[in-house]
Amino acid sequence: MKRSVLPSSVEGIVKAPASKSMMIRAVAAATLADGVSTLRNPSDCRDAIAAIEISKSIGAKVDSQDELVKIEGTGGKIRLVNDIINCKESGLCIRLFTPVISLGDKETLITGEGSLLRRPVGMMKEALRRMGVDFEDNEGKLPIRLKGPLRAGKVNVDGSTSSQFVSGLLFALPLVDGKSEIEVINLKSKPYIDMTLSALSDFGVNVKNDGYRVFYVEGTQEYKAQEYYVEGDWSGASFLLVAGAIAGRVRVTGLKVDSLQADRAVINVLHMAGAVVKEEKNYVEASYGTLRRFDFDATECPDLFPPLVALASCCKGRSKIEGVHRLVYKESNRAEALLEEFRKMGVRLSVENDYIVVDGEEQPEGGRVSSHNDHRIAMACAVAGLASKEGVVISGAEAVEKSYPTFFEDIKKLGAKVR
Repeated sequence: MKRSVLPSSVEGIVKAPASKSMMIRAVAAATLADGVSTLRNPSDCRDAIAAIEISKSIGAKVDSQDELVKIEGTGGKIRLVNDIINCKESGLCIRLFTPVISLGDKETLITGEGSLLRRPVGMMKEALRRMGVDFEDNEGKLPIRLKGPLRAGKVNVDGSTSSQFVSGLLFALPLVDGKSEIEVINLKSKPYIDMTLSALSDFGVNVKNDGYRVFYVEGTQEYKAQEYYVEGDWSGASFLLVAGAIAGRVRVTGLKVDSLQADRAVINVLHMAGAVVKEEKNYVEASYGTLRRFDFDATECPDLFPPLVALASCCKGRSKIEGVHRLVYKESNRAEALLEEFRKMGVRLSVENDYIVVDGEEQPEGGRVSSHNDHRIAMACAVAGLASKEGVVISGAEAVEKSYPTFFEDIKKLGAKVR
């Protein structure tokens, strides 16, 4: 599907989409709980739907309604309904739910679709084998064939590629007999671990950690069913706020200003870049200012790279965004995708060591671009198109459904000329 975004001024109020990261964590916790949990403000993006289908596949009963999702949990007992589980294109689902599925004792094939088939899963093999799981993968990629049950123990995990597998262990190990220790080397994206620990605590499970280096997990804990409100998504909201900063004024409601989400850091960057930013209890607002170059380390929040490249393209001067090594194993190789597509729009940018360097102007030229089947690339190009001279035509624009299905409708409500 192609979408055109013409040069436009935007102004107005929009509610942030529900956080898919918190939604997936809440689905996992509710699935393991004893009783019926109610998830309010649920995400209906493709990754969240994948998590719900996995929940059903391992024994939970799910009732999805417009404004809420009810999940009757398994009480920590994995009952495989299907011996093949499809995680679709969700990296979080594959790495979080694999340890959870390992709690069961039936052989299971775990697979996915699209870009997920190219993303690494080998970091799970050694740790799960050490904890008693029969685990075979396809040369470090999907599909995975495994058979539990998972046992307590001490294990080392490399967290340099992703923190998501650590989150998966933290969800699963409280349910096994005995104490476990997870020593994590080179942990990246600590805020995402904080989000996991918060979700666990909300559902009655406690984990101790020593400076994010070692996690101590007591076994035989119980997840308690909850009524849970899924907070707004700072990742999706970052595109809306950048749109306001480069093309008008946008107020985003439904965000927690004290959120643990890593992408809340977009506020700091908008301030550095000279945008006018307001933070109130019920909303965050960004509007156009005299935009200037900025330097920012996005190692802990790599999902901010796409909106920040869009922002930098409209800031006078040379901006530098650090953490390029975190971009390889996403829906696309995001560093390559950002360079390729923003160069098509006339933006001068390059990779230098671990930085994306953007020589910005007030307006990109615009042009025909591709999403690379990556939701965040599609949204970044759309936002840049608002401030461009010619507008953009985005092929593969349907990729936004992975995290923010109503993105184009929302920016259209703000005044964007979308076709």
